[in-house]
Amino acid sequence: MQRQLDDKTFVCGQITPAEIPAIRDLGVTMIVNNRPDNEDEGQPTSAEIEAATKAAGLEYRHVPIVRGMGPADVEAMREALREVGDGKMVAFCRSGNRSALAWAVAQSENGVPREELDRCADGAGFSLAPVAHLLRD
Repeated sequence: MQRQLDDKTFVCGQITPAEIPAIRDLGVTMIVNNRPDNEDEGQPTSAEIEAATKAAGLEYRHVPIVRGMGPADVEAMREALREVGDGKMVAFCRSGNRSALAWAVAQSENGVPREELDRCADGAGFSLAPVAHLLRD
């Protein structure tokens, strides 16, 4: 189930290649995969998701976040947010939480006020407490 963070960003748990055409039909133009390959047994690989995404005519980014979020992860999410332009993106991980946190830190770096980030995250059912130290006030 996708949860909306802002007017162009949705997050969710693991998606499958078969779900990508339906995601495209919702107006999504980019998929961002925040899971490393082989995190869980049986999960689709990045290459499988990428092939299905490209076959559906969508952009794809693989920004695997492992053991915490680093500066390169934040910059890659900022780049994805810039490149999606007027389109919409779905960022996914195991549960959606990691993707929501990466979105929040990237948007904070983009100058979005902390109160707005908290409001969006709360509305989607996420707490930004794990990354509070990375968010600008």
